[in-house]
Amino acid sequence: MAGLSIGILSLIELFVSMATHLLFAFYILSSAMASDLFQVLTDCLRPNVVDLGTGGKEDESKETVLVLEGSPPPIVLVHGIFGFGKGRLGGLSYFAGAEKKDDRVLVPDLGSLTSIYDRARELFYYLKGGQVDYGEEHSLQFGHLQFGKIYEQGHYPSWDEHHPVHFVGHSAGVQVARVLQQMLADKAFTGHDTSEDWVLSITSLSGALNGTTRSYYDGMQPENGRLLKPICLLQVCRLGVIVYDWLDAAWLKNYYNFGFDHFRMGWRWTGISGLVDLLSNNTGPFASEDWIVPDLTIQGSIQLNSGLRTFPNTFYFSYATKRTKKVFGLTMPSSIWGIHPLLFIPVLQMCQWRFPHGVPPPHKDYRDEDWQDNDGALNTISMTHPRLPVEHPSFFVVDDSKCHPLQPGIWYYKIIEADHIFFIVNRERAGVQFDLLYDGIFQRCRKHIFRSSTPILPNDTAISDPHYSQTTEVGDQMPSPQIPA
Repeated sequence: MAGLSIGILSLIELFVSMATHLLFAFYILSSAMASDLFQVLTDCLRPNVVDLGTGGKEDESKETVLVLEGSPPPIVLVHGIFGFGKGRLGGLSYFAGAEKKDDRVLVPDLGSLTSIYDRARELFYYLKGGQVDYGEEHSLQFGHLQFGKIYEQGHYPSWDEHHPVHFVGHSAGVQVARVLQQMLADKAFTGHDTSEDWVLSITSLSGALNGTTRSYYDGMQPENGRLLKPICLLQVCRLGVIVYDWLDAAWLKNYYNFGFDHFRMGWRWTGISGLVDLLSNNTGPFASEDWIVPDLTIQGSIQLNSGLRTFPNTFYFSYATKRTKKVFGLTMPSSIWGIHPLLFIPVLQMCQWRFPHGVPPPHKDYRDEDWQDNDGALNTISMTHPRLPVEHPSFFVVDDSKCHPLQPGIWYYKIIEADHIFFIVNRERAGVQFDLLYDGIFQRCRKHIFRSSTPILPNDTAISDPHYSQTTEVGDQMPSPQIPA
């Protein structure tokens, strides 16, 4: 009887979670479509005037300014899971318009559900140009095409160690940047003499640096962190994505694309029998485990991190978010109204997470209580700096004035009160905090991070952050404190 009750509660929980996610997805899609419709109506009512200076074409100065000699390095904003870049969803901004704060910002559109590895390869060719090459060995192992999208013109073709970039990654986006930097260090791109110094800085915003217990709630098996449970939210997601890609509606995929084109899941390639194989999980990215969620389990992150380094010439900064507090020794959501409706139940669930009895913990020092503080999608302990399987050099920032000038090769991290989507999509939610956060990030990239003796001039459009000042140098030996309550 008890087992039946637990099963019914689990199904109710699954239904509520599905409904919440579908409603949020409908809200985003309808908002984007409404914006598109408004733009079409505006264009129809606007007088038909052609700018003789551009011949009616879109002004491309935003792109060409990036390659001018002596200009500051571009800042590349890398979206997370289910995210999207510039040009998707009717021009809706994943970063809620933060890219408009600086005229040298790029927002690539990468696969929203593809693996960290695949997204890192796509990001390289987005910047440098050429046809995406996923690598022969990797492509054979996971059963997809070796070559993908072609970028006739890279968005930063002069990219090299003398013309590096700043990466700002939200959620899983920071791991994409880290994997790409390691690939650059390993010279993993045929025909390109790369190095880790192509990356000047990496900023993590609610970054998935060490995995998340949320992945187990949503359906990953805690025993291995790679396989899906038979009935779970991710199974529903898997089926929906397969049908979406199989339909292969060009107009729809131009609007939003999960990024699995290199798997050739469309009906033109697979037919009805191929759809059956995909749904039965015999073929495709979910069968081969070449998609993003296995990379976001604690086990998957440990495997990923085991091959990633923190480099001595690169600057690192991390913003870890949390929406929890301690009440009589128990971890609870810190607010009802301050947490997005999509994330309130996940925050509560993650506060109560316990690794199942009889299941080996993901690493030898794992403790459930360390992973209870969270922002609804990621555990706060996971977002501070790379910890697993080995601890990387770090410094806990309480007062910004104590971490300047910044030293490379160290993860500076700060903990802020926010849920996982507080600083994306909807700018109005974060209010003044939105501007303080992104102004601080952009100011740091422009004024406090440089390798040469000649500092890079700040961008004139940058807005000063009143909470940011320049003072004491941090010593070489830095403690790695525990996350405060």
